[in-house]
Amino acid sequence: MTGRERYALPVDVHLILRRDSGKGPEVLLSRRAGEVYAAGLWHLPSGHLDGPHEDMVDGVIREAAEETGITIDRADVALATTVHHRSPHGRARVGVFFEVRDFTGEPGIMEPDLCDAMGWYPLDALPEPMVAYCRAGLDAYRGGRPGAVHFQQPGDAVPHQPDGPDRTRLLTGPSPARGPSRTLRALLRLRITHRPGTGR
Repeated sequence: MTGRERYALPVDVHLILRRDSGKGPEVLLSRRAGEVYAAGLWHLPSGHLDGPHEDMVDGVIREAAEETGITIDRADVALATTVHHRSPHGRARVGVFFEVRDFTGEPGIMEPDLCDAMGWYPLDALPEPMVAYCRAGLDAYRGGRPGAVHFQQPGDAVPHQPDGPDRTRLLTGPSPARGPSRTLRALLRLRITHRPGTGR
């Protein structure tokens, strides 16, 4: 990219605050309000990094305190999944989702001008309307996937549409259980077919 400005993406951090109840796992969600993007939609506690001085873990801990009032220890933050998202308006970003199960305090609304509701919801029965980008991250998390690509098209709705186009592409991660790659299998076959010193 000589002579041009290097392409850069904003980084978001998302908090998957999880508790396990008798009915199964639940996550904490808040409803956006006021003069903000996606007002009226459910979303995970989240936000942007403050700058190059702040790492992703510090960022999600800070956002949790600012939005919900809870305290989280770094040792209790686990990387859950990552989403490469593009909005219907063409703007892209990378969202990093973190799971937290242990925390101090009781979650509550700390920014009433930006959030008008907050509560625990079953992971398998998420409320609507929800920001589609957030839903993509939770779908990847529920499926145990390390990441997803969520590229919306012009004209797509910002809220998740259960009956609309599915823009989420869940990604798989490396797994020893899957065995060698196709390239490695081909090399192994080649080595067996052409044994050194046999003339074959």
